[in-house]
Amino acid sequence: MRNKKFILSLLILLGLFLFSHVRAATNISATTTEHWAWNDVIGWINFFETDNVNVASNATTTGYASSSAGDISLDCKTSPGGDICATSSYGVISDAVGNYSGWAWNDTYGWISFWCGNNSGCGSSNYRVTINGSTGYFSGWAWNDVMGWISFNCADPDPPICGTSDYKVVTSWRSTSTTGILESSTFDTGVAAGAQLNSILWQGNLPADTTVKFQFASSNSSSGPWTFMGTGGATDTYYITDPNASLKLGYTYHNNKRYFRYKAFLLSNPASTISPRIDDIIINWSP
Repeated sequence: MRNKKFILSLLILLGLFLFSHVRAATNISATTTEHWAWNDVIGWINFFETDNVNVASNATTTGYASSSAGDISLDCKTSPGGDICATSSYGVISDAVGNYSGWAWNDTYGWISFWCGNNSGCGSSNYRVTINGSTGYFSGWAWNDVMGWISFNCADPDPPICGTSDYKVVTSWRSTSTTGILESSTFDTGVAAGAQLNSILWQGNLPADTTVKFQFASSNSSSGPWTFMGTGGATDTYYITDPNASLKLGYTYHNNKRYFRYKAFLLSNPASTISPRIDDIIINWSP
């Protein structure tokens, strides 16, 4: 009887160990198509397999993704190589509404930038990785000087490439910020054959932990229909830029259209005590 109790105890302990070992420790989606990023050099990057990637508001995203080039470490403290913060306290940081900044690291290819503002200048790229605070969908591009672009959502390229593989990275994290929405009246470019929307620039104030983002709709009829889209022509993505910084729009989706409208989304800080302010919006178009 004692042996049976001993064996039973071992089985219970083993079961508890296995349960704790496989217990989910990530807030990245387990769905097959919802935890992959892509790079043309190293291929697929899996943000779920390591079971340790976690997104949080105003904090470093912890953990590391797996790839054919080895781990992609998102912060120094949870790097699989140990705590190397003494030499470089790197990390990728999501603000209250899902805008990323900072650096990830790969032992083979080096630094990976999640925002062009991390570098000396964005040039015409103006890239940034972002998360939709309502859906948890990642979008945008990261950059490495050797590998090139890393795509977090197949809907982002122009044109989208989801027809071959519906990949994206999705998290269960959600923003708690309050959102105000302004929809414009209809603008007439006056170009009978249709114009090309080129870029947007806005002026105003953007306090810490707040965001301003835009979507556009265009038509050859003054009455629409109006389908508001962000990057990649998707209805759940946005154009995000800081004040006084011109941002190129997706040419494919607003080409040869005479009329257009926009939506401006103003997101507060998580406590809903501070909001951004828009003073002016400048849209550039050409015949």
